This record gives sequence, structure tokens and C-alpha cells, in this order.
Amino acid sequence: MGAATLALGGRVLGANDRVRVAICGVRGRGNDHIKGFSKVSNAEIAALCDVDESVLNQRVSEVEKLTGHKPKSYVDVRELLKDKDIDAISIATPNHWHSLMAIWACQAGKDVYVEKPCSHNTFEGRQLVRAVKKYNRICQHGSQSRSNPGMLEAIQHVQDGTIGDVYLARALCYKWRQAIGHASPEPVPAGVNYDLWTGPAPMQQFTRNRFHYNWHWIWDTGNGEVGNQAIHEIDIARWGLGVRFPVRVSAMGGHFMFDDDQQTPNVLNATFYFDGSDGKRKMMELEVRHWITNHEAEIGTRAYGAGGVPAAGLAADAKKPAGKQTSLGPLDSKTNTIGNIFYGSNGYLGIDGYDAYKTWLTKQSEPGPSGKADGDHFANFVDCVRSRRAEDIHCPIEEGHMSTTLVHLANASYRLGRTLQFNPTTEQVMGDEEANALLRGSYREGYVVPEEV
Repeated sequence: MGAATLALGGRVLGANDRVRVAICGVRGRGNDHIKGFSKVSNAEIAALCDVDESVLNQRVSEVEKLTGHKPKSYVDVRELLKDKDIDAISIATPNHWHSLMAIWACQAGKDVYVEKPCSHNTFEGRQLVRAVKKYNRICQHGSQSRSNPGMLEAIQHVQDGTIGDVYLARALCYKWRQAIGHASPEPVPAGVNYDLWTGPAPMQQFTRNRFHYNWHWIWDTGNGEVGNQAIHEIDIARWGLGVRFPVRVSAMGGHFMFDDDQQTPNVLNATFYFDGSDGKRKMMELEVRHWITNHEAEIGTRAYGAGGVPAAGLAADAKKPAGKQTSLGPLDSKTNTIGNIFYGSNGYLGIDGYDAYKTWLTKQSEPGPSGKADGDHFANFVDCVRSRRAEDIHCPIEEGHMSTTLVHLANASYRLGRTLQFNPTTEQVMGDEEANALLRGSYREGYVVPEEV
């Protein structure tokens, strides 16, 4: 393993060496990566990369104040990956960049922390899994709940019979979202490399609704709420059921209430069937809603003492006056219900957010075991980079790819208006080339995910 690392241009870490991490995409979620890695004792934020120079310069200054060390700065990730002083990259860019950037990093001998969802389509997710294996890389998928002891305890109860024979999981993502309005084409802002930002996606005229945050709601760059917030709930549901790929998927929904630029649905219901390893069929339901709704199983009521979920949009910029703010999403509504419910023959288990759970047992729905505890996904990644023990990663890329495939299948079923029969072995929709084309995606010249990684 050490020889392979050196051949790829990486370092062999000594006992006292810190893992030098470069964070890519630092405006929104990437800023959380900065805060997270800064708390890990064996990590050093060695570099930042962003196509928006104003954001990049601001974060460089903030990291220097936070850590006492000024990181290197890069606009083009390809230049960053040539830096032999970098051990690992952490990817928090828009979704359409996740897989390609991670594959390039593997080829350059870097380890990878990649945010959810790990891919913009199923093909490139599969290619990323292959690249991680081929180049012997450590890769953590950004499903942070898998590092939380509260979630590990909850899943243990689901799988050890506490609520009986579990046959159904529901992934709930009822998160308040406002209309994004209409945005006209305009010149690219100064200091933004829009060609690099666009990367693998088709080149389109610049608008504010195709850029910061709202790229989530455009098919070229995002995967809608299913691939934004609900991917966490999908991953927890699949994890608890103990299943891999589904055999049948059906989704319906729509873009209700608003007349705006959003292309992805703001309401979506999807059903997944799985053939369990025990020969029993299991079922998952996904529900996404965007507006006023009810709580279920006390999720979102503070009854669990949960740590909460991220705000619906990026926080306001404290340096800008009120009249100059750019609305990127409202504050969380009290009607948010984000979590999971598992149903078994002896009761049900509810999960609020990503660190707390409660159970109700027997026909009388009597209170059962409950708990709450969170962990550190970034620290787990750094520990594994140092130890080279890929088996200790809490969310290996294979798991991330399987959960992300459910995102793509739900969106494809919704967009095509029909049920999809999926072959878990070939990872193809059977008898539906139109669906497979959606799952395959396309790439702009110079930013192609290759057939051979």
C-alpha cells in the first residue's frame, strides 16, 4: 500500500504527521468542512479551492485566523491535484462536480471525502467506486449520521428485533422551501470562473438561479430535494433495512404552488421494493414536501432532544445591509419533519434528524428504548487516512453509491412517469433505454467521466 501511494505521488504519513486536506467548494457546505476539519487534531487545512475568487479569498483569511496558518489557494482543481503536499481533498462543490473531481483525485493519489450525493448520475457513481478500488484510496461519503453513536444504536434496535420483523421504512423530508422566483440572464460576476463552475454540465447563460445554492433545483447541476436533504433519510432507511439496490421503483410528484425557475419537484412520493438477503421482500417509502405540513411520530417537535438539521438555505451575509441581501432560502419552519420511521411486527422506531431516536412497542404502543448521541465523520476519515484501514470508514463509497442510486432512480421514475424495473447486478433498468440514458448522463468536452478510470 505504501509503495502504491508513493507511485501515485502521495506521502507516506509518519506517526507525527498531520493529514493535509484541501477543501473544494467553500461557500456553503464547504464552510462547514472548514469548521469540521479545523477541530480534528490530526488534520491540517492545507489548501482551499473555489471558482469564486471573492469567496475563496474570504475563506483563506478566515482559515488563517481560525488556525494560525494560511492555506494555499486554487481556482482550478486540476492545479490543486498536482500539489504533492496535499494528502486528501474534501469535496463540497455542486453535485455535478462530485464524481469527476473525486475520480481525478484518486488518479492523483489523493484520498477523498465527498459530499452527498456522491454522483449526479448512476454511471459516474459506479465509476467512482471503481476508481477508489483501483487506486487504493480511502474514500468517505458525506452521510454523517453513520458516525453518530445515536444512529448506530437506533439501527442496532431496528436490526436486532427490538421492534420485531421489520418490513417497511419511511424516509421523511418535509422541509420548508420558498419560491426562487425568475432570474434573467446577466453577465458573469467579476472573479467567477463560470466555465470551471459549469464543468461537466452543459454551458448555459449565467443567471442567479443557476448559481449559488439554487443550482440544487436545476437538472443540469442538481438532483432536487431528493438529492439535497432527503439523501440522508434515504441512506438511513436503506441502512436500517439492511438492503442494497432495489428491484422496482415508482415515483410521482410535481412542482406545486410556485411559478419560478425550479425544474425539480418540490413534492415527491417514491416507493422502492427490495429483495432481502433473507428472501423476504422489504419496502421503503420516500416522501418529500416543501410547505406547511404535519409532524409524524413526534419528529420535529423537540420531543427527541435532537440536534436539529441544517437551515433551509445559506445564512445571510452579516457584512451586507438588509436591502442588499440575496435570498437563498428561508429560516427553518416549525413544521419541518425530517427523519425516519421503521415499522416492525412488534412496534415502530422513529428517528429525528441524525442523532436521536425513540421506540414504541407492542399493540399498546408503549414507550421503549430511546437515545441520542452524535459523532465526528471528519475525524473518522482522517483516522482512516492515517491508518490506511479502509474497512474502518463509517460510510464507504460503495454504501454512498447504493443510496445515491436510489436518488437517481426516484428522479428518473418521476421524470419519465413510469415504474422502473432495476437489475441490481448490472445496475441497469431492464427494458428501458430512455431510463438508462437518464442514469448515464452526458458531459462537456474536457470534463468527461471516462469509461476506464
